[in-house]
Amino acid sequence: MGIFGKWLVGGLGWALGGPIGGLLGFLVGSMIDSNTEQPAITYTSKTVRTTQGDFGVSLIVLLAAVMKADGKVVKSELDYVKQFFVRQFGKESAKQALLMLKDILKQEILVRDICLQINQNMDYSSRLQLLHLLFNVSVADGIIQPAEISLLEKISGAMGIASSDFLSIKNMFIPETDSSYKILEIDPSCSNDEVKKAYRRMAMKYHPDKVSHLGEDIRKTAEEKFKKVNEAYEKIKKERNIV
Repeated sequence: MGIFGKWLVGGLGWALGGPIGGLLGFLVGSMIDSNTEQPAITYTSKTVRTTQGDFGVSLIVLLAAVMKADGKVVKSELDYVKQFFVRQFGKESAKQALLMLKDILKQEILVRDICLQINQNMDYSSRLQLLHLLFNVSVADGIIQPAEISLLEKISGAMGIASSDFLSIKNMFIPETDSSYKILEIDPSCSNDEVKKAYRRMAMKYHPDKVSHLGEDIRKTAEEKFKKVNEAYEKIKKERNIV
């Protein structure tokens, strides 16, 4: 059984309710390998921490919404998404994720309602990682449409992510003027001490251990954010001759 199959067996909590649950349909059952011993699926109205299943289906649902942002979904996009899942989670999991994604793409996705459900139930660090992965997939083909950026910003806001955090993650993928400062959420006019303090704050915020409860696979994807923070800090240090 691939990772997504494991996420859907015994790992779903709050995602089974509300608008996300309405999109899942028969997929919970069909994604489970019938030859594998299956623990019972846990249905709860509220979870203390986001589970792997909650995070996984939230990612796929919002990914489908972003792919539909420009009004069409082309084969090349599906190919890039498949490559992303293969790279991050392996071939079997990519196959399962694509099955779910293709089904959800056929349905109406109430993006704001889904994001509000995520906002109410998912911890902030997991929401940041969710946004990071959405950007990751969106730029996978080297082209990101204005409609996708606009939707990602709306998704971020509806999920309760601060505008400074959205700008930080955006600049990890789409560099702007003074992108290193934006990644660290500071102004170029700040002092060297403020740069150091900002780095420590952002390194703590984006540390992979913040999402370790989602499993080792998601923790590894979080290392990319942490790496970008370090790269931004090193660039500023070099420009300012900070020791």
